[in-house]
Amino acid sequence: MASRYKFNPDKINFDEMDNRLKVRLWRVISIIFAAVFIAFVLNILFIILFDSPKERMIRTENEELQRQYQVLLERKATVDTVFSEIMETDENIFRLVFETEPATSGSDGYSTPYAYLKTLTDREVVMLNAGRLDSLLTKTRRERLDYDILRIKSEDNSGMLTAVPAIQPIENRDLTRTASGYGYRMHPIYKIHKFHPGMDYTAPVGTPVYATGNGTVEQTVRSRRGPGNRVILDHGYGFKTVYAHLNDIKVWRGKSVKRGDVIGTVGNTGLSAGPHLHYEVLFMDQHVNPVNFFFLELPPADYDKMILISKNSGQSFD
Repeated sequence: MASRYKFNPDKINFDEMDNRLKVRLWRVISIIFAAVFIAFVLNILFIILFDSPKERMIRTENEELQRQYQVLLERKATVDTVFSEIMETDENIFRLVFETEPATSGSDGYSTPYAYLKTLTDREVVMLNAGRLDSLLTKTRRERLDYDILRIKSEDNSGMLTAVPAIQPIENRDLTRTASGYGYRMHPIYKIHKFHPGMDYTAPVGTPVYATGNGTVEQTVRSRRGPGNRVILDHGYGFKTVYAHLNDIKVWRGKSVKRGDVIGTVGNTGLSAGPHLHYEVLFMDQHVNPVNFFFLELPPADYDKMILISKNSGQSFD
């Protein structure tokens, strides 16, 4: 084999290279090792910097699941809001209208961890379900009795049902006129959080205002201050309603009215940020949320929508 030479800059000449088999083999192994090491490093860097197709697919799925989870959280918050208001409505209907306690709806004790079920034999699982069925039948009979009592009371209180303020005080079929609900709201003039004891409905001046239940006009007030021109109806059975910021008053003290009668028109009188009707419901001289008494007018979907509108509005009109 021909000799191979390598230039030596120190001696300024060519030195003969060692071409023995052992040396050549070691050179090849060194090159292979260096190549493998460089490939390993590059592979690690590629894994760190770039996702594989499977990883990209998993990452995309995780991002989509996170978005769906956030949507579910928002929907759950909405459902919780509506459900709490519906529970309050049910309690008001039972206690105020029918003068009875609502049917108990607490936990039935049916939640059993799967880990516990795995420890049971088939016979024990059957016995557990049989006991639950008996409990369910007992609960059904108890609720049936509750509703029988409710039916009897509703028959006895048929006159009361016409007096309860159970419709909206203005034409509001699409619910877009619902401006502000019951609770703490930002006052439009004072710019402070203040308790708002009723509901506000925006509408043009002159829009008819209706009595929400049968009753008698207790008071009519014409004023440029506070609630402005207003009408107070006494419905009996402990119920009263207030209609404030009116433009015109169509009734007088002592007049009997029925649900749906026009008692005035929407205005902008008193301390008001714009034309609207301020509507209140009182039971035993205590303010209650008016939205709890629209059960005769609104279907379930619209009722839920009104609850959300009245909850989300951050500022009242008076």
